[in-house]
Amino acid sequence: MADDLLTGSQNDDYNASSIEVLEGLEPVRKRPGMYIGGTDERALHHLVAEVLDNSMDEAVAGFANRIEVELNADYSITVRDNGRGIPIDPHPKFPDKSALEVILCTLHAGGKFSGKAYQTSGGLHGVGASVVNALSDLMVVQVARNKELYEQRFSRGIPQGPVEKIGAAPNRRGTTVTFHADADIFGQHRFKPARLFKSIRSKAYLFSGVEIRWKTAIDDGETPLEAVFHFPGGLSDYLKETMNGSSTYADQPFAGTVDFKEKFNTPGKVEWAINWTPSRDGFIQSYCNTVPTPEGGTHVAGFWAAILKGIKAYGELVNNKKAAQITRDDLITGGCALVSCFISEPEFVGQTKDRLATVEAQRLVENSVRDHFDNWLAADTKSAGAILDFLVLRAEERLRRRQEKETQRKTATKRLRLPGKLVDCSATNREGTELFIVEGDSAGGSAKMARNRKNQALLPLRGKILNVLGAASSKLGTNQEISDLTQALGVGLGSRFNVDDLRYDKIIIMTDADVDGAHIASLLMTFFFTQMRPMIDTGHLYLACPPLFRLTQGAKRVYCTDEAEKDAILEKGLGGKGKIDVSRFKGLGEMDAKDLKETTMDPGSRKLIRVTIDEDEPGETGDLVERLMGKKPELRYQYIQENARFVEELDV
Repeated sequence: MADDLLTGSQNDDYNASSIEVLEGLEPVRKRPGMYIGGTDERALHHLVAEVLDNSMDEAVAGFANRIEVELNADYSITVRDNGRGIPIDPHPKFPDKSALEVILCTLHAGGKFSGKAYQTSGGLHGVGASVVNALSDLMVVQVARNKELYEQRFSRGIPQGPVEKIGAAPNRRGTTVTFHADADIFGQHRFKPARLFKSIRSKAYLFSGVEIRWKTAIDDGETPLEAVFHFPGGLSDYLKETMNGSSTYADQPFAGTVDFKEKFNTPGKVEWAINWTPSRDGFIQSYCNTVPTPEGGTHVAGFWAAILKGIKAYGELVNNKKAAQITRDDLITGGCALVSCFISEPEFVGQTKDRLATVEAQRLVENSVRDHFDNWLAADTKSAGAILDFLVLRAEERLRRRQEKETQRKTATKRLRLPGKLVDCSATNREGTELFIVEGDSAGGSAKMARNRKNQALLPLRGKILNVLGAASSKLGTNQEISDLTQALGVGLGSRFNVDDLRYDKIIIMTDADVDGAHIASLLMTFFFTQMRPMIDTGHLYLACPPLFRLTQGAKRVYCTDEAEKDAILEKGLGGKGKIDVSRFKGLGEMDAKDLKETTMDPGSRKLIRVTIDEDEPGETGDLVERLMGKKPELRYQYIQENARFVEELDV
């Protein structure tokens, strides 16, 4: 691979003045979960993604075509690219520090805020490299720029010396980052070759112009020790491999790429591939600027809108009136899709970037995909007809089940109209309905007044639900709380569970924001995981986020979910006059209906956490549930010993 991808004038545009500084690095080690989502194995592997994303940004911008990722014998990670290299000249705002040190030691410092150095990038928050540095007991960064090789070393976010010139590099350029995750943060967790291999390979599919070389010194017996990933076919190749020979309704997938610059005169592009199959459940994997967005977002909404409008229009064209009944849920059933977009300055929900929030992305993707889909359907009428027939059958099946469910709801409502039990909603079909599972009658009383009677139902539980992992199967059928719960949901347990039988669209666990509430929520999630797993897989299970504090200053009122948020707001102030009154909610039952509705139940102002299972390592979720909730106390004790150091405050 050539190392002369870039001219001198281009290189001059990316220097120390490109790096903007917003705030310091201090909070990262104290609260790593705020930046990488936790301190577990998933969070550990996210460190690699943060560093790799920076190299991918160089490739997507056209300044690199080769990236190397190596898992070393001491479980450190090395990521090397042949891009421009991080600037090492003094930073304009900090003349005594190099731009390299500012990037690695300061939150929100990077070359991606202004849009001058990168048109599209995945690491937009400018926190990735510095967070990895803060959470590593050793980081070594080497930069080859202007035929010279520079190096700087760090430990736990602190420079161990200045940038040093360590030699000449006449035939080399780019950045090499080697880091070793800090055991004080991540405990006994170690990088897994198989998990790294899978995520790195997916990156290569997302940008056909890059070659990624993989190497590992850790032999797990199943992962190749060395590999080279380069996929000119992009997402079409990825979809073919993912579907793994499944029979499909179309001989070739609907796939394509649209450059936003050519169509809308804006930087970026979208690439997609989709096919339908009777052989497996559907899925969609989405990405923005090569960053996985497992919770989708606006680009995914735009994609499905284009497909739905296109298939309905085709149905009207061929005079199939039943096509009008098709919904997005029908498309997703059996629809295997990959969507990857590149846009300027994307807005994500959360630092881990699980969901894209950029509004404009929906319009760009929908308008790009729609025209191509219409042409594809018209050009391949055999595939179009097979897909349309399949989707119409799915729509008819869904409507039939809904009619059955309306009848069951009427029957179940009569059967469950008992004091202190189910308080049902008035809606006659499942779509848009919510069941709040609350602890105790006092919380149920407040929730009853705060709810929307049309679509929000309540089921108060008395005491803690049975721990299903520690109980004999015979106890499940005789436990009153479990009986009430399954009856309210309209489903069976285990192998008799059918997600289509659910009487509600969202099942929301709403417990107090304390230790007992967390325990009840854990018991409920364990129950659903073991007995109603498809409900989690299909995205129906949620956790409510009730506040712990209310801050009042005159007419101004603010809610806080934890101590840290409360302290931060108290320090900043509410902007009003007079003393700030702090109220702590000991439980949902102490909240009046107005507070509960505004903070926890109103879709317009509440926060919900969707319960998901890690798609990369589904088996690990089961192992963790068994350790924490199973019959062996020694496993639970071991886990507590390994993770207790992360608990800074206990609410007892």
